[in-house]
Amino acid sequence: MTHTFNFAQTDQTLKIGVSGPFSGGSAPMGDSMRNGIRLAVEEINSVGGINGRKIELIERDDAAKPDVGAKIADELTQKKVVATIGIVNTGVGLASIDAYQKAKIPLLVAVSTGTMLTRKYAPPAAPENYIFRISPTLDLEAKVVVADLKRKGISRAAILADATAFGQDGLKAFHTQARTAGIAVAFEERFEIGDQDMSGQIKRARASGAQALVVWGIGPELAAIARNKEALGWKVPLLGSWTLSMRSFIDLSGKAGQGALMPQTFIQDFGSASKNSFLLAYERIFKTDMIPSPMSAAQGYDGMHLLCLAIIQANSTDGSKIKDALENLKSRYQGVITSYNKPFSGEDHDAITHNMLLMGVVASGRVDYAYTEDEKRGALLRMKAR
Repeated sequence: MTHTFNFAQTDQTLKIGVSGPFSGGSAPMGDSMRNGIRLAVEEINSVGGINGRKIELIERDDAAKPDVGAKIADELTQKKVVATIGIVNTGVGLASIDAYQKAKIPLLVAVSTGTMLTRKYAPPAAPENYIFRISPTLDLEAKVVVADLKRKGISRAAILADATAFGQDGLKAFHTQARTAGIAVAFEERFEIGDQDMSGQIKRARASGAQALVVWGIGPELAAIARNKEALGWKVPLLGSWTLSMRSFIDLSGKAGQGALMPQTFIQDFGSASKNSFLLAYERIFKTDMIPSPMSAAQGYDGMHLLCLAIIQANSTDGSKIKDALENLKSRYQGVITSYNKPFSGEDHDAITHNMLLMGVVASGRVDYAYTEDEKRGALLRMKAR
C-alpha cells in the first residue's frame, strides 16, 4: 500500500531511489547519469526542494547485473521511495520493472533503450503503467542507424552484438529496420561481455561482403572490435548503438575509433542557454568538463527535473497521483535535450521521439555532430513528434 503525506504537515525529506551501474564496464554511463541527477537535485534543493521538502537520493549500485537490480528494486519499493530514477542496462530494467509496477511506485528510466521496458505494462496489457522513460528506444536507434546506411548507399551490412538483453534486442531491432529499408544483413554474430579479441568474427564479417560493420554493445567491447577491425585493415564504416559515445570506447579504441557513428540525444557542445548552464554547472560541481557519457548525464538531469514537476503537480507522494501527473504534466520544461511539453500520456510513456535524435561521430577524441545539418538542427527546439 502506498503512503501519502500532506506536504504542509511534515519536514521529512522526499526519498527518491537511484539505481544504476556505478562499478564495472557500464559505470561510465551510470556515473554520468547519477551526476546529472545529483546536479538537478542540487538545483531543486537550493530553492527549497519540493513544496518545502528537500530531496534525498537513495543510491544503489546494480553493477549492471539483473539479479542485483531486482534486489535493489525490491529494497527501494519496500523502503517506500516516492519514485526511482535510473536503470542503464536493459537486463537490469527487465528484472526491476515488476517490483515498481506491483508497488505502484513510478520508475523513470533515464538511460536504458530496451523497448519492452515501457511497453510491458502499457494499455491494454495493464490498467495502469508505472514505467516511464526519457531515453530513446532501441527501435528508434536502429531506425536512425539504418537511415544512415541508406544515406551512404550501403546495401549489405554485418552486425556484431553482445549477448546481453540490450545487444540481442538491438540485433532484432536492426534486423527489422534493415528489412524495411531493403538492406541485407550479410552476417551476424554475438560476443560476450569481457571479450577482447573479436578478430575471428571480424574476418567472417569481412568475408561476407558487408559494406559496413554495425555493433551493439558497450564501450570496452566495442573498443576491442574497433581495434581488431583496424588491425585487420578492414576499411568500412563502423556504426552502432548510442554507446559508441562512451568515454571508455573513445579512450580504449584510440585512433581505431575515429569516425565511428552513433545516434545521440545530446552532444556535449555549447548551444542553448539551458544546455550551457548545465555544462557549466557540471564542470563547476564535478571539477571536470569531461563527461564519461554526456547523453546519460543529460537524460538523468532532465528526467529528475520532470519527476520534480510531477511531484509538485501531484502535491502528494502517492505513486498513482505522481503517475497521473507525469501522464498529464501541465508545466512545460526547457531541458538540455529538448523542450518538454506533455512528454508523456496515458498511452505513451516514452519522452523521446525520432526527431530528437542526431547522428554523432567520434572525432579528435570526442563526439561531434556527424553532419552540418544535424548541428544546425541541434540548436533548434526539437519538440516531441505526435
